[in-house]
Amino acid sequence: MNAKESKTCEQRQGNNNSFLNLVDSGRILRKIKERVHDLKLQKNKQLLQMLTVSSHQPLQHVREAWIHQPLDHFNRQDAKAFPQRFFVNEAFWHHTDGPVFLFIGGEGPIYEFDVLMGHHVDMAKEYGALLLALEHRFYGDSINPDGLKTESLTDLSSQQALADLAAFHQHISRSFNLSHRNTWISFGGSYAGALSAWLRGKFPNLVYGAVASSAPIKAKLDFSAYNTIVSLSLMNEAVGGSEKCLAKVQEAFAAVEAAVMGGNISHVAKDFGCCQIPNNPDDQIELMQNLADIIMGTVQYNEEGVLMSISDLCGVMTNGSSKYGEQMDAYHRLVALSQIYRSTSEESCLDVSFENTLKNVMDTSLRSRRRAERQWIYQTCTEFGFYQTCEDATCPFSGMLTLHTQTKLCAMLFDISQHSLPARITFTNTYYGGDSPCTHRVLYVNGGIDPWKELSLVQNSAKDGETAQTVFIKDTAHCADMSSRRVTDRCSLTKARQDIEKHVASWLKTAAQERTEKGTL
Repeated sequence: MNAKESKTCEQRQGNNNSFLNLVDSGRILRKIKERVHDLKLQKNKQLLQMLTVSSHQPLQHVREAWIHQPLDHFNRQDAKAFPQRFFVNEAFWHHTDGPVFLFIGGEGPIYEFDVLMGHHVDMAKEYGALLLALEHRFYGDSINPDGLKTESLTDLSSQQALADLAAFHQHISRSFNLSHRNTWISFGGSYAGALSAWLRGKFPNLVYGAVASSAPIKAKLDFSAYNTIVSLSLMNEAVGGSEKCLAKVQEAFAAVEAAVMGGNISHVAKDFGCCQIPNNPDDQIELMQNLADIIMGTVQYNEEGVLMSISDLCGVMTNGSSKYGEQMDAYHRLVALSQIYRSTSEESCLDVSFENTLKNVMDTSLRSRRRAERQWIYQTCTEFGFYQTCEDATCPFSGMLTLHTQTKLCAMLFDISQHSLPARITFTNTYYGGDSPCTHRVLYVNGGIDPWKELSLVQNSAKDGETAQTVFIKDTAHCADMSSRRVTDRCSLTKARQDIEKHVASWLKTAAQERTEKGTL
């Protein structure tokens, strides 16, 4: 890697934000996710400052670099390319035979902290690994100026992303003079976790093992099971839930929907502090989605220190304290939850304008590197679905959140027919194997209250003689295992990280034994 290609992170102090994988499409849920990652970023920066003060200089080992990738790996007649960004951290690397730990970027920017902090970095220190992080095409800075235009988005897909990773493997191997002695292990969470598993499945000669955290490996058009798990999590006493809590949430949403349908729209808008009066059906659906997002985000990121925990939420919905009197009805308890959300997020009002949402996702300008909504909606329309609907009886929210209302953006934004979506989902599952993937030496890690576990593997399974291995963390949420150890971690999370470490150690040991047997040492 030459000096022109890379520069130290110390020259890049302006890029100190972070972004969490979207996977969902609700506006407030996206904001909650951003805040989860921003909080982690803040803590990482504080730790970095402490290390710097104590004479450690971790940033001096981190470099940002670029590789020019074909826009279409599968059409050799198309010479168009795009710049793809990555980070390298050589601080722990044993050059001769040290492994390579590849952190795969998802639907958002990568940052230097992806090779400085996290459980994979903790393991890299122990095993002397070279740390890499590759940004996903069309996200962050890895996008051409016209990349958000609909005609350009045709080159955005998971298949192209895997081909990017394969080309990146070749580039790094050549740049660092790597050989078979350097065992590659991939890591990813959420959508990137699925990419980690699929990379091992499609290119087993490149990646020896893969850790796939909270990975939705099965595409699903109507993902109603998401809200089923939300309901079960709200009843989970181990994390502060109860049957009464779920009942109050259901009662509250029924009351809001009844008020909206009964014509008391101005009253509802005032109670929930809406920026607009939701007079038309689209805005009313936007309101119901925003309120559901507050509950969904609380469950998905339980105990991450953002907004509130399930225990806090259920306290508001059921507590008979002086603040929330026994006589307060479920409707007004939901009002209180929305006030907590607006207060902690510093939002003066709740934006329920569908027109504003549409205007935002129709914008094709690259005004911010954190932009991801338009790209991710395109991928849900063309590959994955993942629409969290509320049309069955187990859903605790409003029945107004239907598959039709969630998929109409596909046609409005990209001229993708709603009728074409089932075939697209079927193709994805056929291509990757759905929930029965051919992925030997892939470790699937999932949390017990994470709704996304429904689209992952949570039990060891065998296919064609190959065993898929799993780690299930009973009472934890989305991607909780990917953070570095904390004193506040549940015992189940601590044990899960130990299990992950044992698997990675076993893979590295087995790879070394195979090299010895082949005489390549």
